Amino acid sequence: MNFSHLSKGNVIMKYLYSKETKTFKLQKALQEGDRVTAAQASKRFGIKNISAEVSRIRQNGYPVYTDFRVAGNGVPVTEYRMGSASRELVALGYKAAALGLTV
Repeated sequence: MNFSHLSKGNVIMKYLYSKETKTFKLQKALQEGDRVTAAQASKRFGIKNISAEVSRIRQNGYPVYTDFRVAGNGVPVTEYRMGSASRELVALGYKAAALGLTV
């Protein structure tokens, strides 16, 4: 899909995902500042594979970061959050990776 004819910003999100999709709901939560774990994504949005949804969001140029922590019960937890890298930079990085370019 080529979305180069669309304007930048949140307008693109409307064209990429319907508001009913799990991807849209996850992206909206991240943009609102939520940190989301796999368990939370499953309960809130019905997402079974959060890494696939996060990858889809990243491939559309959104800077989603992965943080690791240990919960109070000693279990390692992975959290996802929206960062502040430019969309252009993230999209460029994923395009380069898709072409097999490495650093």
